[in-house]
Amino acid sequence: MNSLLVTGGRIIDPANRLDVLGDVLITDGKIAAVGPSAAAGAPREIQRLDATGKVVCPGLIDLHVHLREPGQSAKESISTGTKAAARGGFTTLVCMPNTSPAIDNPGTVALIREKALREGIVNVYVTGAITKGIEGEELAPIGSLKQAGVVAITDDGHCVQSNELMRRACEYAKMFDLPVMDHCQDYSLVSDGVMHEGYWSAVLGLRGWPAAGEDAIVARNILLADLTGTHIHCQHLSSAGSVNLLREARKRGVPISGEACPHHYTLTDASIGGSDRFWATDGKSIYWAGDATSPRPAWPVYDTNFKMNPPLRSAADRQAILEGIVDGTIEILGSDHAPHCDYEKQVEFDYAPFGITGLENELALSLMQLYHTKLLSLPDLIHKYTVAPAKLLRLNKGTLNVGADGDVTVFDPDRRWVFEATGTASKSINNPFYGWPLKGKATATIVAGDVRWSE
Repeated sequence: MNSLLVTGGRIIDPANRLDVLGDVLITDGKIAAVGPSAAAGAPREIQRLDATGKVVCPGLIDLHVHLREPGQSAKESISTGTKAAARGGFTTLVCMPNTSPAIDNPGTVALIREKALREGIVNVYVTGAITKGIEGEELAPIGSLKQAGVVAITDDGHCVQSNELMRRACEYAKMFDLPVMDHCQDYSLVSDGVMHEGYWSAVLGLRGWPAAGEDAIVARNILLADLTGTHIHCQHLSSAGSVNLLREARKRGVPISGEACPHHYTLTDASIGGSDRFWATDGKSIYWAGDATSPRPAWPVYDTNFKMNPPLRSAADRQAILEGIVDGTIEILGSDHAPHCDYEKQVEFDYAPFGITGLENELALSLMQLYHTKLLSLPDLIHKYTVAPAKLLRLNKGTLNVGADGDVTVFDPDRRWVFEATGTASKSINNPFYGWPLKGKATATIVAGDVRWSE
C-alpha cells in the first residue's frame, strides 16, 4: 500500500537541515527512512523511482491557488487544477474562497473537501472567507468555518476596507487559532486602475494603480496584528514600500508575514509595452535560460496575459521584492494561480479580468530568478515552498521526518525546457510565460507514497 523507494537523489530537507545523497523510503504512505542507508530496510519487491542527478525534497506547498470550484468550472476545476499542480511539482495546494458561491459557510467547505478527495490528485486545503459573500460588510461564521476544517481566513480577490471589521475578524481568528491572509488593496487609492501607476501607464494611456494602494493596507495590517496579536499574512506583495514596512514590523516582533509570486520578481510594468520594450529595458537584468543566439519570446503591446492583481510594478519594486526574499522579510513563495477563459482575456486591456495561471511554471521561474542567479541556495529556496507555508498554516507537511506524510517532490534544477500551452493540464492558458525557455523542472510528484505524476 503506497510504498516506494526513491533512490540516488540529492535529498534536501530544510526542516532538518539535511542535504545529502541517498534514498527516501516510503512505507504505507509515510516516510520510513531517509539517507544513505534508507534502502537497507526496503523490501526487495518495492516499487523504485530513480532520482539520480535530481533533487529530492519534501512535497512543495502552494498556499495561494484559485481552483474556481464551485461555480466557475469553465475556468478550472479541482481535477484539472490539481493535475497542473502535480506537473509543477506541488503536492499540496491551499485554495482561495472567492468562488461562486463564496466559501463562507461549513457546507461549501465540506463540498470542496469531499470533491478534492474524489477528484484531486494532490492534497487540497481550504480557506474560508473573512466576510459573508466576500462583500466586506458582515463577518462570516469564523468558528464554524474552523470547525469545518479551514486552515485560514481570507477575502482574497477582495480586501476588507473597514478597519473596524478587520479588527473584529482578527480577534475572532485569534480565538480560533487561525491565521488571517489579506489581499492588500485600498479601493479608494486604487480606484479603477488597471496597471501600475508610473512611467509606462502614462506612455500607454492606461489608468494607473499606485503602489500606495497596497502599502496603505499593509501598514493597516501591521497595526492590527500588533494590536490583536493575530498573525496576518499579506498576500502577493508587489511594492517596495510594502517590503520596507514588513521588514521594519518583523524586526519589532509583530506577527506579520508576506509572500511573493514569480511574476512579480521576474516581470515589470514595461512588459505591457510589448516584448521589444521589455527586453530593451527591464528584461536585460533577468536570468535567461536560452542560449545567447536564441530569440527572446515576443508578445504585443497591451497583452492581457500581463494583467494581474496586484499589477506588475517598476524595476525598483521588482528589486525590492527580490531583496525581501533574500533577507527573509518575505518568507513564502506562491503562484496566485488564477485561471480565466480565453474569451475573457481576449478583450481590451481595460476590460480583461486580472490574473494568470502559474502552477506549472512557478518552480522553474523561482529556480531561475533566485537559485541560478545565486541569490538563494537550494535549501533556502525549498524552505520557502515547504517549511514556511506549513508553519504558517499549521500543516503537518513540509518535512521528510520519519512518520511524516510521504509527500515528495523530485526535480532537476538544471533541466532546460520550453513552456508551451499545448502541454498544460490546466483548463486555461492565460499565462505570459508560454514560449519561454526555462531552467529547472519537476520530474516526479509523490503524494502519500503514490507517484501522482512523473515524466
